[in-house]
Amino acid sequence: KVAPTDANVFLMGQSGVGKDVFANFIHENSNRAKSPFIAINMAAIPEHLLESELFGYEKGAFTDATTQKLGILEVANGGTVFLDEIGEMPIGLQAKLLRVLQEKTLTRLGSSKEIVIDVRFISATNANISQKITRGEFRQDLFFRLQTIPIFIPPLSERKEEILQIAEYKLQETTQKYGV
Repeated sequence: KVAPTDANVFLMGQSGVGKDVFANFIHENSNRAKSPFIAINMAAIPEHLLESELFGYEKGAFTDATTQKLGILEVANGGTVFLDEIGEMPIGLQAKLLRVLQEKTLTRLGSSKEIVIDVRFISATNANISQKITRGEFRQDLFFRLQTIPIFIPPLSERKEEILQIAEYKLQETTQKYGV
């Protein structure tokens, strides 16, 4: 139901429930399917690199910036950005992401020029986001912007009717991969 809309989606659930699969499914069944789908794991990229990965930078913005680099948000223009483990995003960057969501523009590091973008956001976390908001680790206003449509994905132990289909799919995928 959510795929054809342009609404931001917030996926919640334990590790391993397939939040990335859901995000891909939403994108592939949206009006943005022919445009880029770019996933970024907030917990996997060091804080000092995350800003330049998201927003890009201009030549000379910092010591190692020898060329211009487009950020993920700009590269995904017209498509979808999947912000995995959004609960781990540093608080300082949250304000910058909130501005992108509100203004639909971004500014590369080392630049003052605003760039208009059209990106749909799908975010995911296994963290208790309410606790993070209470502790001041996650901005409530950003959470509200990202969770236009919240979706809780229950663990597979609560979706037993899906186990056989998943097992058959994985078996087919493995037999094709190894030619057996």
